[in-house]
Amino acid sequence: MSDIDRIDHLAPLAAFLQAHPRVLALTGAGMSTASGIPDYRDQDGVRRGRLPVQGPEFRRCEAVRRRYWARSMVGWPTLARAAPNAGHLALAALEQGGALGGLITQNVDGLHQRAGSRRLIELHGNIHGVVCLDCRAEHPRAAIQAALVAANPALARALARPLPDGDAQIEPDALDDFRPPCCRHCGGTLQPDVVFFGDNVPPPRTAAALAMLEQADALLVVGSSLMVFSGFRFCKLAAESGKPIVAINVGKTRADELLALKVQLSAESVLPGLVRRLGLAPVAGE
Repeated sequence: MSDIDRIDHLAPLAAFLQAHPRVLALTGAGMSTASGIPDYRDQDGVRRGRLPVQGPEFRRCEAVRRRYWARSMVGWPTLARAAPNAGHLALAALEQGGALGGLITQNVDGLHQRAGSRRLIELHGNIHGVVCLDCRAEHPRAAIQAALVAANPALARALARPLPDGDAQIEPDALDDFRPPCCRHCGGTLQPDVVFFGDNVPPPRTAAALAMLEQADALLVVGSSLMVFSGFRFCKLAAESGKPIVAINVGKTRADELLALKVQLSAESVLPGLVRRLGLAPVAGE
């Protein structure tokens, strides 16, 4: 038995799951830091760095699109190489073992799917897909990366510090020469199939997530500061419905005053021990 298994927090977490057979998990960027994907905020919930691209700006301004795709081309390989970590695999094991009723993630990296989670809603979409804003054709992001590298070989050799969601800390000097991707079907404008900051979650997806919360009898928050309202609203609604909320998160959350229990440790250090504590079979993922 590892040291993490001996820590007292596993007993109340296990009791929480055993007492509530329809627990809904809500996850955020802290789930994926152990997979090498940076998160947006520090332990006090304060955003790091400059504001991300806003959806309306992306669609309105060609210069913003050029900047986005240039940085994404450099940052994408880090995200593409990322694999599910022990926390992702443990949540999949909890679901498959009947200890979780479902999972809503604010992440766009697709790692929960690859870990084996099945009753899953990706609230903000999946960055491994790209959609044409003109003809609505869908493209794999990996294929767009190949086209970007072929069209911009000099920038493809650039090195930069990775940022969240496939971004990179780089300001290309010659964006006028940068060739952004276009739809191979119609030549139209391409956008990652995600909910940008400044945009709304599609209503059908919101409705499905709220229905999942309504069916749940408790909420487990993992790796999220909940500073973005699209995530915090689930805690607010759960509290209003009298559903207990437990969080596993390093640092402050927006819902701290609503929590019945908080474990200030990382998901990958806590969740595998919880799976063992409950006697559930582990999963190997993809």
